[in-house]
Amino acid sequence: MSLLADLLSPLFDRRYASAETRDNRPMRDLAHDLLTSRGEVSGMALARQILDRYASMEDENKRTFLEYLGRELDLDPDAVQVALETYRGDPSRRNYVTLMSASEPPRQELFRRLNQVPGATGKLVAMRADLIRFADGDPALARVESDLKHLFKSWFNRGFLVLRPMNWESPAHILEKITRYEAVHAIHSWEDLRRRLQPEDRRCFGFFHPVMPDEPLIFVQVALTKGIPGSIQGLLAEERENLPVGEADTAVFYSISNCQAGLAGISFGNSLIKQVVEDLSRDLPQLKTFVTLSPIPGLMAWMRSVGLESHMSNPETLGPLAGHYLLNAKDKSGRPLDPVARFHLNNGALVHAIHAKGDLSPNGIAQSGGAMVNYLYDLKRISRNHEDFANNKKVVAAKDVQNLARTPLPETQDSPADAGT
Repeated sequence: MSLLADLLSPLFDRRYASAETRDNRPMRDLAHDLLTSRGEVSGMALARQILDRYASMEDENKRTFLEYLGRELDLDPDAVQVALETYRGDPSRRNYVTLMSASEPPRQELFRRLNQVPGATGKLVAMRADLIRFADGDPALARVESDLKHLFKSWFNRGFLVLRPMNWESPAHILEKITRYEAVHAIHSWEDLRRRLQPEDRRCFGFFHPVMPDEPLIFVQVALTKGIPGSIQGLLAEERENLPVGEADTAVFYSISNCQAGLAGISFGNSLIKQVVEDLSRDLPQLKTFVTLSPIPGLMAWMRSVGLESHMSNPETLGPLAGHYLLNAKDKSGRPLDPVARFHLNNGALVHAIHAKGDLSPNGIAQSGGAMVNYLYDLKRISRNHEDFANNKKVVAAKDVQNLARTPLPETQDSPADAGT
């Protein structure tokens, strides 16, 4: 958006505030006009009207509009084929530009034009959240969802993101969103939130985008401790004794929460952890250990799938089973079954320790029998660990965890081979 349009946009906002009530044409007509409009001011008015009307629709009408985008603003395969053959015969700049233009469906340009008005990016993120809900089994909607994901990978590039600390002094609307978006260990009250943000041995950091300044994209909660903790109960205890920050030697990442459903599949977590490690290392040079205290969300489901239900409540066998699951249970591509393990291992962490009674909350018992795991970010080995995992799918683990994983599995109704997949 030009500087002039940016300066004058408040005037246009007021002028076109009631445009929706004056123009009741179908959404597809408005979208067509926006795609063919050459006037920046009129384009902004159309974009605002389309986004506002879409946001106010019921699901049935939203789906109808999205189906229009998927089917009528799709690629033209014949045009792509002609452009490709022309470029193959003469790879000139002009033919390359023609091929690139033919290879992009018109709806991508529509999304760019929609994004020219203030607040549009957040509304497009919400639109993709709808697409994710609707797209299952509908190839046309799946294509639209893929187009938005493609654009978001550029719009939410790490270079545009801002790391902001959040604490008890942050604005109330930000604190409310931390409570709402917390996805690992539920925050039950303002007092509960205060215990996580106010003490000097607690930190919280989030990524924000300049066009969505009041919406965290992802945030991580950090506990500064002396030594590596083995349970979330101790970290979140109401009556715990706060640690003077100068005595802390360990930073524990105990909760990472993605906040925007419409940004699923856009990776922020790896950059977030690395940036927080850098900032904490600079501000608190006495910190020598950076580690997570993480859930094992797929453990119980895996145990049921291999006939090990009878061992779910046995803490003596839970540790070895968790070790086997994290190191040996793989998906069809050869990666660890557990999504949290995949995330941290791909970031360059190693499986450091397993705690059979790490999370005794109802949710912790349901997803992992109470077990938790530390992933260690050894600053000297992060790059090598990442390369080993990315290139060879190697799961790096401490010796104690390796020994747990070598413990023979209890008898199951399945074959031993089945228990590793």
